[in-house]
Amino acid sequence: MLRFHGDAEVAPGLVDLAVNVRQETPPSWLTAPIAASLAHLARYPDPAEATAAIAARHGRPADEVLLTAGAAQAFTLLAQALRPRHAVVVHPQFTEPESALLTAGHAVDRLLLDAEDGFTLKDPPESADLVVVGNPTNPTSCLHQSERIAAWARPGRTVVVDEAFADTIPGEPETLTGNREVVVIRSLTKTWGLAGLRIGYVLGPRDLLAELNRHAPLWSVSTPALAAAVACASPRAVRTEREIAERLTADRDHLVAALRRMGVEVAGVPRSSFVLIRIADGTKVREDLRAHGFAVRRGETFPGLGQDWLRIAVRDTATSDAFVAVLSNVLGG
Repeated sequence: MLRFHGDAEVAPGLVDLAVNVRQETPPSWLTAPIAASLAHLARYPDPAEATAAIAARHGRPADEVLLTAGAAQAFTLLAQALRPRHAVVVHPQFTEPESALLTAGHAVDRLLLDAEDGFTLKDPPESADLVVVGNPTNPTSCLHQSERIAAWARPGRTVVVDEAFADTIPGEPETLTGNREVVVIRSLTKTWGLAGLRIGYVLGPRDLLAELNRHAPLWSVSTPALAAAVACASPRAVRTEREIAERLTADRDHLVAALRRMGVEVAGVPRSSFVLIRIADGTKVREDLRAHGFAVRRGETFPGLGQDWLRIAVRDTATSDAFVAVLSNVLGG
């Protein structure tokens, strides 16, 4: 079940609370260059401008940036390029890193965090030469201290941080994009509602990124996706990201407060665009919610979680209120 993702929960007529992608239409300053790029589809994609834009966004040299067809492709490239003796994936988290490693023939150990202490981060074993962690972590919505993660880096060990949801937190307080000793994977599809376009990137040591690029298919990032990367790296986009994150924070706090007033257990201290809840007979609750028009993400496909866990995407307060009302009726029934 490692290849199961939230989009499989969604069907026509359902309110989508299963996919952690912002639903609002992207702004015109983003859609316009994407549309304009369609006039150049006869040319092969050239990533130079987009790579330079992302590098400038993070204050990194261009050779420490690799554009990918979404963050998921980055995990595949890492699995193909690296030869770890002891790979460790911190769970529960996004399952593609482990899936990619297993597909490439690598053994994987799981470092399971505990719900009882709010999924507090644990240190990996000393023998680990590859460690993968999400920050903030999908599906728990927990944000870990970047200093703790950075301390894991050492010669002979690759630390990979999945920051696909880092821009959902105002100011990105725990980002490691400026740390040149770790590998950071980012996505441009969540906040900007571009999941169908597939655009992400890797920041890391130039030698490692050159090796990843050697394993990447030629022209794997399309011309429209490159246009999106340029726009999303602009100062205007960075300002807008923070405004979106601030609104999201208020919407999430509203949802969490409503859930807790009902007595629903919300995991840890949610910081991202989704919340994880534990509820008795979660499978039946999920199916009942579906029958009442709401799709939520099952939790049991995440290592370390079971059927009583459900992940809920944060939407506007009106949508959250409607969902909470339905959930209340489902539980009351």
